[in-house]
Amino acid sequence: MPTVEDQLELVRSKTLATLVQERIVRMVREGELISGDKLVETTFTAKLNVNRAAVREAFRGLEEAGLVKLEKNRGVFVRDFLPREAIELYEMRACLEEMGARRLAGTITDAQLAELKDINGRLLICARNKNIESYYPLNIEFHDRMIEMTEHNVLQETYRRLVDRMHLLRRRGYETGDGLIESNDEHDAVLEALAERDVERTAAAARVHVMKGMQRYVAVLRD
Repeated sequence: MPTVEDQLELVRSKTLATLVQERIVRMVREGELISGDKLVETTFTAKLNVNRAAVREAFRGLEEAGLVKLEKNRGVFVRDFLPREAIELYEMRACLEEMGARRLAGTITDAQLAELKDINGRLLICARNKNIESYYPLNIEFHDRMIEMTEHNVLQETYRRLVDRMHLLRRRGYETGDGLIESNDEHDAVLEALAERDVERTAAAARVHVMKGMQRYVAVLRD
């Protein structure tokens, strides 16, 4: 039978594993880790000052979330998605964002709308300067806030799990042509529909935005 000390160590390891997992997700989001990168256990134990059990547990959690793959006798690697898998992720995200936009259009306040417009204004500055490093986290904030404003807990949870996987894809969609400006213009269309509290138009604009992002991603693959 496990002792109290054993149980406390298990809780501690799981808590540390969550922190390690969150840190790795943040590294993916910020572009510090990209598809194909190998995750070395000893690197994270030293960098984060945690035990090996916590890192292994974090790797397992990331594998379940679809962010990494464990290859026998080779190690742990950041996932690389086949084109078909990437398209499926975009299609699912389009459904979630459409749902969120439809719900938000009926409830959004003037203050919330002003907040989204402010973020998009800052995004425009980044887009004009072709500053993808600043644009990307702001873009995440724009979409996250839209979903948060719906106050739909299940939608938020499902959306975040999906988007964590899509960080490996979305940056690449801005690398083609005027991807940043196009994305910003699509945000404008969503905001204009939200300002009118037009449910169907907002939902359609949100869906179009995600699918256009998919098209930009596919264009990068072709190049």
